[in-house]
Amino acid sequence: MKRSPAIHPTALVDTGAQIADDVEIGPYSIVGGEVTIGAGTRIGPHAVITGRTSIGARNRIFQFASVGEIPQDRKYGGEPTSTALGDDNVVREFVSIHAGTAQDRGTTTIGSGNLFLAYTHVAHDCVVGNGTTFSNNAQIAGHVRIGDFVVLGAYAGVHQFCHIGAHAMLAAGAIVLQDVPPYVTAAGYPAKPAGTNNEGLRRRGFAAADIATVRRAYRTLYRAGLSLEDAREALAREAQAQPVIAPIVTFLSESRRGIVR
Repeated sequence: MKRSPAIHPTALVDTGAQIADDVEIGPYSIVGGEVTIGAGTRIGPHAVITGRTSIGARNRIFQFASVGEIPQDRKYGGEPTSTALGDDNVVREFVSIHAGTAQDRGTTTIGSGNLFLAYTHVAHDCVVGNGTTFSNNAQIAGHVRIGDFVVLGAYAGVHQFCHIGAHAMLAAGAIVLQDVPPYVTAAGYPAKPAGTNNEGLRRRGFAAADIATVRRAYRTLYRAGLSLEDAREALAREAQAQPVIAPIVTFLSESRRGIVR
């Protein structure tokens, strides 16, 4: 690796790292030998990027963040697992993102355009989509899947193996022990359904008619007194004419931990 003027003299960058020419690396940061960093990415001071880690373009990693470290898992035995980040992510102070484990997919995967506020944590083997927001101190355990444009409130926590559907929102302090369907807001400990993420849908450009359809689907799922299977079948019929609720039907069919009720 040719050392760029944008890499501070005090940064420790392994010669095996593959780093685009315009990457900025701040004072006292550490970059390991199996790290790849894409164009336009900026890494602040005292950050640690290690392991078999791939970071895409135009990411911003702030001071004291840790990306790609080995998983916090007793089963981990030094296997060659990895971490992958897409493009345009913001990783704020003291965020930790850990590599996968051999017992699962072997990779922790972060999409693009995500915002991780200070002290958030993404554990091993997680899959985070695109455009999500992790508010301060939000934590997700191993094997969790987070859909696109999900918002996690401050101090929200997600139990291992849970799935949070696209456009869902977890309120501040929510502790999620089961899956949260798309568009749903969950709150409390343990988290319970608390309506739909209407404001989030408006911000994402959903039409008023589609938001109203989502709200009706929520009532079918949670307020009509139906069993989960009967609600899923009713929503599947409605989805034939209202594609906006098709993601809910798919999610219910694939849920393994059961949904918040």
